[in-house]
Order: sequence, then structure tokens, then C-alpha cells
Amino acid sequence: MDESALIKAAQRGDVDAFNTLVLAYQSQVYNVAYRIMGEAAPAADAAQETFISAYKSLKGYRGGSFRSWLLRMVTNACYDALRYSKRRPATSLDAIGEDPDSISDDTGGSYTELIASDAETPSEAAERRELRRAITTGVQMLPPDQRITFVLSDVQGMSYDEVADAMQTSLGTVKSRLSRARARLRDYLLTQTELISDGRRH
Repeated sequence: MDESALIKAAQRGDVDAFNTLVLAYQSQVYNVAYRIMGEAAPAADAAQETFISAYKSLKGYRGGSFRSWLLRMVTNACYDALRYSKRRPATSLDAIGEDPDSISDDTGGSYTELIASDAETPSEAAERRELRRAITTGVQMLPPDQRITFVLSDVQGMSYDEVADAMQTSLGTVKSRLSRARARLRDYLLTQTELISDGRRH
């Protein structure tokens, strides 16, 4: 796909060219929205709003990463929805990624060591499932700016620079939000781990 040529054609009003760009990026945009919002319907709304905004703003696009440009729009759409909504959706683990066990901790490692085992007993497997649900809940409880930063960085695997570009903020702000998000999630998980362990002993 010659993305640059498609963008130029779309800027001239070629709807087919724009639709080709939509098809190329719709999965990425929707996945980011879903992992932030935690529900299919609001994620679909955010994705639709993103492409409508992109179509309206395309003539003002001045180059750079088209992916980051789209992710900036979907991030803004999700942020607005989270900021003005008191909804606390109940989500599946898909909301925080295809492999939630791989979410990084503050040391550059991952939570895999906490919630996975090569040879699990039924009791251990049940405990791990409970902890995975706790991770989902913990991510949902983060403030919108921290939650979005965490999803983009630790779930989507975007670099700090890419996150800063998508969120239209400074590198320092991204690092600060991510550090606070990881600390909040870690503290929450430690509490839940203690509850789960206590429950197994009784």
C-alpha cells in the first residue's frame, strides 16, 4: 500500500482512497478504543468518530506518522468519553490486550511471574484467573489520563515519544503518568493478592 499516495488522493476528494486507509487502520483504531473504553459499543463509537474526524480534517494533515495522527484522534475521543462519563464498564480481559499476562511492571519486567505457572494445580489456576480479573479491574480504576497512557505504552507497546505524540503532551508528562499508573496498579494488585491468598486459606 502506497500510503502517501492514498493520503494525497484522499485529500483531493478520492473517497475510495480514504476508504482504503480506513480498511488499513480500522482494526488498530478500534483495538485501542476497546482496550481503553472496555466495551464494544463505546469503542465502536470512538472509532467511528475518529474516521469521521479524520475525513473532515484530512486536508489539514501535513505529514508525519499517519498512524500517530489517527491514534491521537481516537485517544482524544476516548479521553472525552471517559472524562465525562461515570460509567465503570465490566470488561473482559481483552480490554487490556490479547495477552494481559504480559503487562509490564515498573522495573521493566512483567506481571507474568505473578500470575502464571508452568505446572498449575486447579487451585493455582483459579487463583491466577482471579488475579487476571483484578488486573482488568485495576486498569479500569485508573484516572483517564493514566489509563490511556498505560494502555498505549504497556498494552499497545508504543514508545514514550509515540505516546506523547498521540496524547499531545510532553515526554515528561507521559513518564510521570505512566509511573503513577503502574504504581496505582501495583498497589491495587498487592491488595487483591492478599485477599485472594487469605480466601484460599479459609
